[in-house]
Order: sequence, then structure tokens, then C-alpha cells
Amino acid sequence: MRIRNTLVVLAVLTAALMAGGSTGTAATTTSRAAKTTAPYCGITWGSGPKAAGTLSTDPLIEVRTGRHDCFDRVVFEFAGPVTGYTVGYGETWTEGEGLALSPYTAGDALLRVSLQAPAYDDEHLATVPYRVGEHAAIVLRHRTLRDVVFGGSFEGYTTFAVGVRARLPFRVFVLDGPGTHSRIVLDVAHQWQS
Repeated sequence: MRIRNTLVVLAVLTAALMAGGSTGTAATTTSRAAKTTAPYCGITWGSGPKAAGTLSTDPLIEVRTGRHDCFDRVVFEFAGPVTGYTVGYGETWTEGEGLALSPYTAGDALLRVSLQAPAYDDEHLATVPYRVGEHAAIVLRHRTLRDVVFGGSFEGYTTFAVGVRARLPFRVFVLDGPGTHSRIVLDVAHQWQS
């Protein structure tokens, strides 16, 4: 009788442990899975290359940066309607010369920005004050941006190397204005996931 009671107690305890352990594990696994898949600030941009638009003759006139809660921003402003760009991670070369900009650009990852518009006017005079290899924007106190370096302008294309903290999601889009101007905007997220 004593053996039988002992076996019954062991069976009940074993069943309780198995049921409790299974439920706790499933809940923990589900909780972890939900947490690791939540995008940071709802950002779902990805880090693959992005391109759009066509070549324009309206020149670049300004480059500036901005800090936002979830991302850092680089704005390229043009004297007219411009829509063409190609942006992706990788080495960036100077326009016309083909020299690598990575040795001169701060950051652990490099975004290659090719704008399909010149940085000079119809008289071939520069419309921005930068020389090849010069820093085009101040990025102090930015969480993601580390550098923006002018890579030159040649045959209607203008290049920048944008140094960032790490390979992070980014998006590129075009905004009209102000006035007859247009802007190509590059946003780089502060991180991948919450």
C-alpha cells in the first residue's frame, strides 16, 4: 500500500511538472519571438540598394543634415525638379577620378550616394562650396550619421560618401519645394529592432 501511494504521488507530481514546464516554455518562447521581430519605431525600410528617377540638369545647391527621434537625415536640395538617385552600401569613388573615399570618411559603414544631377551650373561653375574629399555637412550629436563627404560631380552625376555607425536600414525619397526647388532625402535608422 505504501509503495502504491508513493507511486501515485510521484505520478501526480510528474504530470504537474510536465504540464507547468510546457506552458512556461511556450509562453517564454512566444514572448521572445514577438520581442525580437518588432521593428524599431515601426521602420521596415531594409538596407538593400535603392534607385529611382532620371538624369536632370538642375544643379545641387545645398546639403544639410537633421536629427530625428528614430533616424538621422541627409537632405540634398536642388535648384529645380530632380528625381534621380542611386543609394546603397559599399565603397564610394570620386566622380571622374575613381579614387576611393572610404579612407577619408568616418563611420563603420559607407552609403554610396549617386545623385543624377550636377553640382555645377550651365557655365560649369560650382553650385556648392565643397571640393572633392571635403566634409559637406556637420554631423555632431547625430546617433547614426558619422560623416558626409563630397565625391565630386562629373558628366551630370554627383557623388557623396555618407558614413554611418553601422549597416542600418535606410530610405530615400523625393520632396518638391520649397518653391521651384526639390530635395532628395536620405533617412538612416538609429537601429534595426526595438
